[in-house]
Amino acid sequence: MARTQTAARKAPTSPASNNQGNRPQGVQPRKHRSRQHATRRANRSRLYPAVSSETPDPQVLQNSPAPLQSRGRKRKQPTEHALEPSPDPDPVAFWAKEGRWPEAQDWPEDMLRTDFAMDRLPLARKKSSSALSRKRSNSATSTTPSDQKPREDKSALYRDTRYPLLLQTKGSYMDISELGITDSSKQLLGDLISNDQPVPQGTLFDDDIFVDACRNLENKNEARIIQDISRLIVPSAESLALRNKSYKRLIESVNEGWNNSISLTGTRPQPDFSVGFRRDAFTEDQLAKLSPFIGDFVAGDQSFFMATYSMYFPFLTCEVKCGAAALDIADRQNAHSMTLAVRGIVELFRAVQREDTVDRKILAFSISHDHQLVRVYGHYPVISGKDTKYYRHPIRNFVFTELDGKEKWAAYRFTKNVYDMWMPAHFANICSAIDQLPPNLDFDDPPHSDDPMQSGACSASADEQGGGQSSIAAQQAVTPNTLLGGVAAKRRKGRTAR
Repeated sequence: MARTQTAARKAPTSPASNNQGNRPQGVQPRKHRSRQHATRRANRSRLYPAVSSETPDPQVLQNSPAPLQSRGRKRKQPTEHALEPSPDPDPVAFWAKEGRWPEAQDWPEDMLRTDFAMDRLPLARKKSSSALSRKRSNSATSTTPSDQKPREDKSALYRDTRYPLLLQTKGSYMDISELGITDSSKQLLGDLISNDQPVPQGTLFDDDIFVDACRNLENKNEARIIQDISRLIVPSAESLALRNKSYKRLIESVNEGWNNSISLTGTRPQPDFSVGFRRDAFTEDQLAKLSPFIGDFVAGDQSFFMATYSMYFPFLTCEVKCGAAALDIADRQNAHSMTLAVRGIVELFRAVQREDTVDRKILAFSISHDHQLVRVYGHYPVISGKDTKYYRHPIRNFVFTELDGKEKWAAYRFTKNVYDMWMPAHFANICSAIDQLPPNLDFDDPPHSDDPMQSGACSASADEQGGGQSSIAAQQAVTPNTLLGGVAAKRRKGRTAR
């Protein structure tokens, strides 16, 4: 009897038994609840598979009755974030935790405003170190320097019928404005449409083979349409420059991602064809004034003024599809790309307090086409104080195969007139605004501060304006060496150079 009582006293007691008397009836031990939660999570994973935020399945986007939800959450997200990456972080908290600023496209929307004045300049945004490391890690499998995506992948997000609504939340409308375009723009469009142009001979658009050439393109894919007729609808600026020296300032891209353009919706444009100005179109003085706004474009810094690393101020895009219904997708792609193009012009003129001179004026053009239909649009801003909205103006919408091809050269002549009649004046306006930019902007040597949160800021005036944008832009320098380093390294290099 004594040995039994002694053994009972020495036997270890489990925590579960010790707490059993204190636990309300019906409450299971924690380890049981953990197993139940794990089972529930597994069931949810089977019922609600995760969807990639970068290139969502178009079927999911098309068929889902509500905006896409973030992984593992049941709560619905706002419409404007339905097609975008995860919610915006607090940049200060992000800096304190990670030791660096968040990537440019992840900053809160109130810090991505585009209503800059002289004290809030549209400076370049440094490519984050994490993005650079991802770029290096993917370099082994990269096939082109432009970081191209397959044509099917790049248009996946635009297939969602809600995409125009997403653009609207960013101030871009695939429609005309109530005020419309200026009278001068209306007169210009009339001239661009009516002015005659010589057309090339010995092509698939020759009268004797035109009908058969178009029949050959029925039920063909985009690549075949581009190969056969795209340059007969939207002529190549660089090819024309071989015989016309006035085109030498132009540069084009074919299926290149606009990696150097600051994002609007989190999606990177990648037009089938685009035209803008090459770097050597500008003088050395103009490039020096643009430098703080361009950053280290070779390393991937992003700017309001660039599309690719070699294209400044794009003004024309073309998207090609197969099938009439797909032209709606092309229109969405063009609307997105040209919003960025018009935004760059607005920001440039706002920086020199001349934004009223571009209000409601056509600043860019886009063309969508397939093997028989062509849609031509002009894109323009409506500026009200610090607020800017972007609209498009329908110029032409026609079937170029009807009436034995009576209108087959209409888009070609229009584009050629854009190059000949509109582009020179547009370029002169851009140069006049660049010449008015303040010279010798220097953001490499901010005032010294022992507070690391203040050392990432560009200037006191930017901070007073709540300038998260300027905090990123402050890290931009004129030389590639300082651009690739952090803010602290940049200050050290600046002191060493001195």
